[in-house]
Amino acid sequence: MHGNTVGERERSGVIIEVHGVNGGPPYIVRFDDGHTGLVFPGPDAVVVPQ
Repeated sequence: MHGNTVGERERSGVIIEVHGVNGGPPYIVRFDDGHTGLVFPGPDAVVVPQ
């Protein structure tokens, strides 16, 4: 996810659970800093299938 304010760093993580219909959001994401959270991706997020 791109920072949405000046000086905010980008964050990356791995989707570990999908709670939406047909693979859509919300997602449970494990971020690279180790914390886990519920994410409804906005325009500052990029989902890259692997």
